[in-house]
Amino acid sequence: MKRLWFKILLFTLLSCTDNEDDGADLNFIVPTINPKGDEQYLNLGSEFIFDQNVLHTFELKIPKEDLEKIDSDPVAEQYVEGMLIFEGDTISPVGIRYKGSIGAFVGCVDGPNVFEPSGEKICTKLSMKVKINWKGRDERFYDLKKLQFHSQNLDPTQLHERLGYWLFRSMGVEAPRSVHARLMINGEYSGLYALTEQIDGSFTDYHFDDQNGNVYKEVWPLYNDGTPTNPQSFIGALKTNEDDNPSVAIMSNFAEKLSNAPNTELQNIISEYMDINKIVSFAVVDRGIRNDDGPFHWYCEQGGCSSHNYYWYEEPNNQKINLIPWDLDNAFENILSNANPVTPIADDWGETSNNCQPFPYGAFGIYQWSAACDKLIRGWASYKEEYKNIKAEFINGPFSASNVNGLIVAWSDQIRAATQEADEGHSDALSMQEWENNLYEFMDQLEFARNN
Repeated sequence: MKRLWFKILLFTLLSCTDNEDDGADLNFIVPTINPKGDEQYLNLGSEFIFDQNVLHTFELKIPKEDLEKIDSDPVAEQYVEGMLIFEGDTISPVGIRYKGSIGAFVGCVDGPNVFEPSGEKICTKLSMKVKINWKGRDERFYDLKKLQFHSQNLDPTQLHERLGYWLFRSMGVEAPRSVHARLMINGEYSGLYALTEQIDGSFTDYHFDDQNGNVYKEVWPLYNDGTPTNPQSFIGALKTNEDDNPSVAIMSNFAEKLSNAPNTELQNIISEYMDINKIVSFAVVDRGIRNDDGPFHWYCEQGGCSSHNYYWYEEPNNQKINLIPWDLDNAFENILSNANPVTPIADDWGETSNNCQPFPYGAFGIYQWSAACDKLIRGWASYKEEYKNIKAEFINGPFSASNVNGLIVAWSDQIRAATQEADEGHSDALSMQEWENNLYEFMDQLEFARNN
């Protein structure tokens, strides 16, 4: 199977097709459009955007000079102003920028170091963020403050995000909703993207009854030496309530108790702060889909070891803490073999290696630390009977062949024409043949995962 990671190993960068425009039409000043109040986007909820049965088309208009500006340095993730057009409504101005971490820019910028992306945009698609609440706008767009269009450049099935998040949600874990969307930029078809829900206040309003709590991004309760994370680190990781001088006492108290507790007390502390069924379900789905670039992969550098691609939400009244998955484009890759040279996790769930010292692993020999060496994860892994029962429920229910293959068929039918449109329009697009081959292989991978 052709994989973009192998193209990394060969240091082959994809070039993009030049999109011509008529010049004058794109030299415009972004207007301010005040809504009248009867617009559809003001009166319908986010269910309209994340309807699994519909493939929506979104259009962005960006002044030529500003598009050239962000194309010259996508990694800077600098916002420019533009217009969003959807279902006959125009929202203007909105903020628009490219987004992503290392993987999002692979093969798409012309800098020399794939692990430190830089340079100009050289591929057709890059992940984009559209900020609806631009410059203090109060109105939401179908109850959303932001839209995120993920390029799926490293996913030749185009289904990893949508299916992965669906599986988490089907097991009771609050996870982003994700659908596919066609995206037009300045009148040109850019391609098929994963439209994935932003984890922010709009997300918690929709998914939790206990609302208005703190959302944190990529901060773990304990450092890898077992000491509690500094409260300032929680404050720095806030993605909601940042400007309200919020208390981080729930997370800080949880961290302190974990750090001080003997192993025999871990379950008591975890059950005080977390829904056991939910966190064990998180682990079952995460390991079932081999989300090896998620919170259970602890990457190590000279400054220590840490994980990424997750959020926390703390419920202010219930005093409960929830782990939320994020960035699933590399999930599913390492089921049959360690196909990705960067992400594979060495240990099975709950196991440890190298006496809990960092060790090199994978084709690139990147150092990692066993997740179960972390006190919190060790506590989660101690729920062995619960894990066994929930895994059986998962495999026989949401993850069953009849269920998942039905989704793959339905969703692939939904996006087939859009995939072909991109293939015909852009030289660097995923070809129909490669996509269809990968769909069959994907179903084989999932069958293997169900039985191993």
